[in-house]
This record gives sequence, C-alpha cells and structure tokens, in this order.
Amino acid sequence: MKNVVLIGASGFVGTAILNELLNRNHKVTAIVRDAKKMNASNPNLTIVEADVTDTDTLKEASKGKDAVISAYNPGWKNPHIYEDTLKNYPLIVESAKQAGVKRLLIVGGAGTLFYAPGKMVMDADDVPAQLLPGIKSLGEFYLNTLRKEKDIDWIFLSPAANMTPGKRTAKFRIGKDDLVVDANGDSNISVEDFAVAMVDELEQEKHHKERFTIGY
Repeated sequence: MKNVVLIGASGFVGTAILNELLNRNHKVTAIVRDAKKMNASNPNLTIVEADVTDTDTLKEASKGKDAVISAYNPGWKNPHIYEDTLKNYPLIVESAKQAGVKRLLIVGGAGTLFYAPGKMVMDADDVPAQLLPGIKSLGEFYLNTLRKEKDIDWIFLSPAANMTPGKRTAKFRIGKDDLVVDANGDSNISVEDFAVAMVDELEQEKHHKERFTIGY
C-alpha cells in the first residue's frame, strides 16, 4: 500500500485516479478546491480543501507521503487557464520537493507528443481553438520547466489524443514521445485506463524523470 497525495481529486481525470487508488487499497489524501464536489467515502481517504496556491497546506499534506500525484487543471472554461497553469504548476513541484517527497506523478497532456516527425499535436491545424490555451500551457510547462527538473523523481504521463469516459480494460500500449495510434490512425484511451496506467506507475516505478504515453 502506498500513501499518496492526489491533487485535483474531484476533476475528470482526478476522480478516475482516485477510484483506481482506492480500489487498490492505497491511502489517499485528496487536495480539492471544493470538498462538496467529493462523492467518495473510504477509510483510506482523507479530504483536504485547499487551492494549489496554498503551498503551506500542500507541503504539510505531502510530508511523509510516498508520492504526489497531480491531476491539477485550472479549468477548461477558466479564461486564465494559460497563465494559471504556468504559474501554479511550478508551485506544485516546489511544494513536493520541499516536503521531501521522492516521486511526483503528473497528469500530462497530449500536446507535446509527436504525430509526425518534428510535428507536435498542439501545433496541428485541427486542434480546437478554445482548447489551445490549456494544451499549450501544459506543454510549455513540460518542455521548458519539468524537463529541467533534477531534484525530484517525476513522470509526466501523456494520454492519447482523445481521452473519454469508457471502460477499464487494463489493456493498452505504452509509448514514449510519439502519439500511440491504432490501425486506423486514431489515438484513444478511456480515462479509466489512463488511471490504471498512472497507478501502475505509482506501484511499479518503471519511469524516472521522463514522459511516457499510452493508447489503444
């Protein structure tokens, strides 16, 4: 059993990761902006209501934990998602480091994956304009900040291009920096299987200071 902090536990991806963690009997301290959005109840679950800008609370919650898992997202409808992502993600990294946590597992985006030689997903013509600020900011955080981080053992798990509610199959393929696509050229993963991959990594520790991706 691992004892972890999960940031953003009430969100789309965070909820799936929380369910997977609890189903595998891990102990979870969930950091959420609004505790009323939490429907889960479990003896292994502790809920802490805090914003990620509250670094003192983050550090205190993270002390003594095996890992911090971050599913932080400022909100796709947040008009300041670009600025908030670039401002707040370094705070999460620093809080985990200062708390003495050894591993930081981050829900990444698909934006910096390559769909063709030298061509990243976030630069493709068919990316919806309303999603670009969130996609680009998380991509820039990974490219310009996280990849330079040497003082904590981090991973950045990028989903397939399309991540939707679906089934937990625990059957998927793992890639590195290229988009994982099927025989038809489609790139898909269910959020349930994304959660499986994240908790697998928590338990198995196969990747270190690197990004990897998954898809069917």
